[in-house]
Amino acid sequence: MEDQASPRPSHSSTHELIAVILLSLVAVLTAWCGFQSTKWGGDSSVAFSEASAARTEASDLEGQARDARMIDINLYTQWVLAGADDDPALADYIQERFSPELAVAFQAWQADGMQERGPFAMDEYVAPGSTEAAAKTKKADELQASALELNDKGDSYSLMTVLFALVLFLAAIAQRGISLLASRIVLGLAGAIALGGLVVLFTFPVRF
Repeated sequence: MEDQASPRPSHSSTHELIAVILLSLVAVLTAWCGFQSTKWGGDSSVAFSEASAARTEASDLEGQARDARMIDINLYTQWVLAGADDDPALADYIQERFSPELAVAFQAWQADGMQERGPFAMDEYVAPGSTEAAAKTKKADELQASALELNDKGDSYSLMTVLFALVLFLAAIAQRGISLLASRIVLGLAGAIALGGLVVLFTFPVRF
């Protein structure tokens, strides 16, 4: 009489099928999270680079504004000294060489009765480059904030990759030489973690 191999229990086959499906699904989700993490990380790097470039430009403009202000201060100082020496001709000569920014503030200062300590205390005085520097600094701050936000999104996808890697580990353990009950418990835990991760994943923004 020939020996016939006894068929494997149907519940064991179902158990293995669930494990294979879970492994396949989580493998895809892991790859997707890795892809999204790379995309968000790349966008974050670009934003950080743009923020750095804008901050460098702002620094250059601030330097130009400081230099222009120093020139205006020196001219104004010479004008004050000419007045102190009672040399109106020299004072007029120096005044004619005021920069447009200083000339506007100087006229406003005189029109105000010279109540302020000097034209540089007037709101009308704006050193050339200072407005552009402020705009570049604001842009750099916005880009920096955007880069940090993009980086956080990439980190979130990276964490999901670790979570799904844990599911893969548990699903693999469930197929090793352990009791059927233990295998079911481990597989159920893996499925619960995978389901929870999938729900969280649906709340994340997507980058293509």
